[in-house]
Amino acid sequence: MAIDVSKETVEEKSRRAYRIFNILRDVYPDARILLNFKNPFELLVATILAAQCTDERVNSVTPNLFSKYPDPVSLSKAPIEEIESIIKPTGFYKNKAKSIKKLSEEIVNKYSGEVPRTMEELSSLPGVGRKTANVVLTTCFNIPGIIVDTHLRRVTQRLGLTNNKDPDKIERDISILIKPEDQTKFSHVIGFHGRYRCKARAPQCAECEVKDLCPSSNT
Repeated sequence: MAIDVSKETVEEKSRRAYRIFNILRDVYPDARILLNFKNPFELLVATILAAQCTDERVNSVTPNLFSKYPDPVSLSKAPIEEIESIIKPTGFYKNKAKSIKKLSEEIVNKYSGEVPRTMEELSSLPGVGRKTANVVLTTCFNIPGIIVDTHLRRVTQRLGLTNNKDPDKIERDISILIKPEDQTKFSHVIGFHGRYRCKARAPQCAECEVKDLCPSSNT
């Protein structure tokens, strides 16, 4: 029977979130970003390409892209049609090509070719929202944050850790529950759980390691 969390205080919700986190951290000890990259710029571009696309497909496209255009300078000068051709398999390629070309130009012109290291600066770049910025900040610069991708959004809602649908509000809600030093690992662990157990269409509730802590469990 699913648990009732409707009257949980913030402190009680935080304790339950940590119980879930501690269990799943052992289930997914290697939870991490699955995009391949060599530096912050490659991760930034790859994360933009990953919107509405699988990491596997992005990883099949980026080696060709970065072999031809390995840095912001070269990508900023690349013909837009050439970028579109290379990244087409990732979907929405015209908008993505426009974004990564423009952000490359801004990185060159405003930041001397270096990917900026603050949320404010990163999220001001074309095509970069808080989720993409947090991926880069947490992974490359060791700055704690909650990465609200499609998996974390779904799983935290099902777990009753947030009632919000807006990614920025979900980030705020989870940041209240999880200490800064644990936020990045929490994001990866919950993301892996969403990929492999708490799936969108067929969640494996009967096998779920945290079903006794989940108000949405159908067991």
